[in-house]
Amino acid sequence: MASSSSSLYSNSPCAACKFLRRKCMPDCIFAPYFPPEEPQKFANVHKIFGASNVSKLLNEVQPHQREDTVNSLAYEAEARIKDPVYGCVGAISVLQRQVISLQKELDSTNADLVRYNEILPNHAGPSPPPPPTFYYPSPWNNNDPHGNAYHTGGGDNI
Repeated sequence: MASSSSSLYSNSPCAACKFLRRKCMPDCIFAPYFPPEEPQKFANVHKIFGASNVSKLLNEVQPHQREDTVNSLAYEAEARIKDPVYGCVGAISVLQRQVISLQKELDSTNADLVRYNEILPNHAGPSPPPPPTFYYPSPWNNNDPHGNAYHTGGGDNI
């Protein structure tokens, strides 16, 4: 039974060739990265970038980089379909706003803990450790020309 499914798999065209309605050759540049079980992956990439451009790009990158290239293209294509104007940059912006909001909430909670420990020094245990230092580079950080934003819980660095 396993041999018939493996022979069926090897005769099945990749998602790209099936979408483009062409014969999938053994040296097909798309076959390793667009398996027949993932037709939507290629459809999205084709819609945004075009099969010819993807083929050229895959031929220009080193073979060990092709899987990452296809994954990046697929991610960007899906993001562009969801948000045609901003693509994945829109998703990154949303996540950065969430990080900033959560950091402010954490800063507020840490400040509340400090105030609580000052009010009840006899009932509190050891003083809390200082807030952690976070590092995340941001190309949108206007205060740091190198994009290396260090955040120590103050909320002013982002």
